[in-house]
Amino acid sequence: MESLDPDLTGRTALVTGSADRVGREILLRLADAGADVAVHHRSSSTTASETAADARERGVDATVVRGDVTEPDAVDAFVGECESALGTVDVLVNAVGPLPGGRWDELSYDQWQTTVAGCLYGTYLCSHRVLPAMRDAEWGRIVNFGVADARDDRAVPENFPYFAAKKTVLLFTRTLAYDTQTAGITVNAVSPFAVENTVVDDVDYPRGRPASFDDVAAPILFFCSAAASYISGQNVAVDGGRLQEAN
Repeated sequence: MESLDPDLTGRTALVTGSADRVGREILLRLADAGADVAVHHRSSSTTASETAADARERGVDATVVRGDVTEPDAVDAFVGECESALGTVDVLVNAVGPLPGGRWDELSYDQWQTTVAGCLYGTYLCSHRVLPAMRDAEWGRIVNFGVADARDDRAVPENFPYFAAKKTVLLFTRTLAYDTQTAGITVNAVSPFAVENTVVDDVDYPRGRPASFDDVAAPILFFCSAAASYISGQNVAVDGGRLQEAN
């Protein structure tokens, strides 16, 4: 039986938005699995450098890349920098996803655009950029971030553009999985409800707590393992068993 733990020695992983918070923790766990890592940020150079230093302490190579995931030229540039420093990207985790914070009718048009672009277009642009090299290598792993409340067709006024964009990310995940099924590539998603860095006081958390970073990392690491090579197009809700219609 194939191991459930990934061995990413000799692989390169790029995690968008990985200077801090959940992106950082995912990146460091990929480094623990042996991957050389690219720490991506848009405006957090100091924390990105610190995260890269933490990764190097795990015995892997690490580089820092900067750019806006919603700008095609910027994506092409920072992925190119990653490739020059570490080699082609084998593992991509699309972790960027701005949460606007407000009802749909209270958010400005610019906030709608920023949210949809960050969540959806960033996922599209980064995936589009790395896929040709993954096809050439006949191996690749892409993991997208959804959100628990977007996995079903439950409409909510609060933060609607975020949930709408994340719902489309899940559909895009299925599309990419279908389109890469003969290429040695898998494309999957994780959808947390709330993670330990986003704790608020007035939420009734499943199991009495938000998801830990390890909770979120576990399915990502599994998707990167040899045991998961036939699993693609799937979404794992990291929500502690939350029942949306009961809330």
